[in-house]
This record gives sequence, C-alpha cells and structure tokens, in this order.
Amino acid sequence: MKKRTALIEIGKDGTFGVFSPDTKSVIIGEGNTVAEAKADFENSVKEIIQFCEEDGIKDPDDLKSITFVYKYDMPSFLNYYKYLNVTQFAKYAGINPSLMRQYKQGQSASEKQVLKIQTAIHKIGQELSAVKLL
Repeated sequence: MKKRTALIEIGKDGTFGVFSPDTKSVIIGEGNTVAEAKADFENSVKEIIQFCEEDGIKDPDDLKSITFVYKYDMPSFLNYYKYLNVTQFAKYAGINPSLMRQYKQGQSASEKQVLKIQTAIHKIGQELSAVKLL
C-alpha cells in the first residue's frame, strides 16, 4: 500500500480543510471538525475513483491502494486540541509561551521549533499511554 500525505489546516472561519499535495487528482475535504473534514476527504477520494471508473478514465490509479498520513499545520493542531493549555504546553516543550501563542495564531515556526513541539507531543502521548488508573 502506498502512503500519501494529507494536510489538515484550519480556515479563518474556524472550519477545517484537508488536501493532498501528493496526488495527481485535486482532492479536498471540509468540515466543522477535523473528523468531519477527514471523512469528507476520504469520501471525495472514493467519489473520484468511482467517477473515473464509470467514465473509463485511468487517472485514479494513483488513488487506489493508498493510505493517507494526516499532518497538521501548527494552528490547526493547537486549535483542534483546545484542551491543551498552550502556555503550559509551551513550557513543557521548552518554548516561550508568547511565541507558542503566535504559532497558534498562524505565525510560522522554524524547523527546529516544529521538531521541539512534535517531540513534546510524542512524549506526552507516551506518558499518557503508560498511565494506569485505580
């Protein structure tokens, strides 16, 4: 199975969009939540394949037998996971909290900062997955 990237972004109106820069076909999904946008995106893939097959077009071959790896832009991630306290998360990641708030608003982060943030996210995930409650 081939893997392709699908990017999740938040719009100015607060809705989410998904698109893939890795396919020949233009595929877009939209929704009020990330889950809705992903579902719309995946439905669009199915519709494109079905349409092309019905019309005898071979183009959707790049869409068959693929899976999408979803990636967030920084504002989408920080806005979608609203329960993360941005200030406390910034401190945990070793980043200035006001800078993290700027990332949430759409300012671009350097590759180094993105790596720090991603590492902190993965570390939190590992810590949470090890939790056992009584």
